[in-house]
Amino acid sequence: MPRLLPPAPGCRPILVWARALPPGAEKQLRHIASQPYVVEHVAAMPDLHVASGIAVGTVFATEHHVVPGALGGDLGCGVSAWRFPLTSGLPGRDVLERVLSQLAERIPVGDAVHRGRGLPLPPALESPPLSTQKLRHAWERLAPRHLATLGGGNHFLELDRDADGALWLLLHTGSRGVGAAIADHHGRVARALGEGGLPALDIHTAEGAACLADTQWACRFALANREAIAARALDVLEEALGVAADPTSVVDVHHNHVAQEEHGGRLLWVHRKGAVGLQSGQRGLIPGSMGTASYVAEGRGEPRAFRSCSHGAGRVLTRAEARARIRPAALEHVLRRVVYDKGRAAALVEEAPAAYRDITEVLEDEADLVRPLLRLTPLAVLKG
Repeated sequence: MPRLLPPAPGCRPILVWARALPPGAEKQLRHIASQPYVVEHVAAMPDLHVASGIAVGTVFATEHHVVPGALGGDLGCGVSAWRFPLTSGLPGRDVLERVLSQLAERIPVGDAVHRGRGLPLPPALESPPLSTQKLRHAWERLAPRHLATLGGGNHFLELDRDADGALWLLLHTGSRGVGAAIADHHGRVARALGEGGLPALDIHTAEGAACLADTQWACRFALANREAIAARALDVLEEALGVAADPTSVVDVHHNHVAQEEHGGRLLWVHRKGAVGLQSGQRGLIPGSMGTASYVAEGRGEPRAFRSCSHGAGRVLTRAEARARIRPAALEHVLRRVVYDKGRAAALVEEAPAAYRDITEVLEDEADLVRPLLRLTPLAVLKG
């Protein structure tokens, strides 16, 4: 059940599903709750943590404003999953190592992109009507080279097993440089022309309408990116396993976006930064960390959370803190049963399980938001 933060003058109510607020998070929640365009209340998910603009895990709504700085730079970022119904048992470590090596060869990770002109774009994404010539040029230059690339940070490709012995492919990535360019442009427009301490654009203005439209194109590219990566990964896995993924098992959710939805009998623009929107009964994904379980979950449609839930475990250490506190040897010990690139252990300490919250506590805190359906245990992980 959520708790209500003590009210403050000029602030909308703040409902928090996290058992404890990390340092600085309450200040960020109160800042967004004090903005004149926010309606109803602000909802904080259990994986809440401080970030630029507003905290990751923040959900709020407006009547007719879009807030570029409340969506993050990786517009449309999300998680996808596919299930492989195995009949001959899980693959051994040797097979997993070979598969991970093949995935790393076929899918650029980190800062890597496709060389030259890149890949052909899906026809629907070849020439989107973006709002400025500069953004159109950025799309033409970046989209073909960034399509089917994973990116860095907490992005991943992961092979998991469920309790029934099936294998799952999980994928986490977003809109890459395309989304970053769009987010940066409209953030600058909002800072110049917007309303409020975290500047918002009225959607009835040309600037606000352009922001919404361009953001939706970024989300479309993010989905296309996941689909393009999945096509390559599924080919590798189907060849290695001798079985195709179950097409009815596919789940895809995004967690940095704004969407028009009906809440309380009226249409609102719901902003989610690091939060997933799930209708009652809709399946979603809540990943843990590099060495801990992830979950397929079902939304409960809780209206007080704007039908939202956490997008993962949530960081408890910044990347700098993780590098300072976690030794590569400690990471190797924690991941001794997981196949990964041990040669990158010094860099991957930023993504160590100790840098994240306990996913079981996160699920306990949001028991009225989602119902866990399947626990997925990691077998192999490719990080950006």
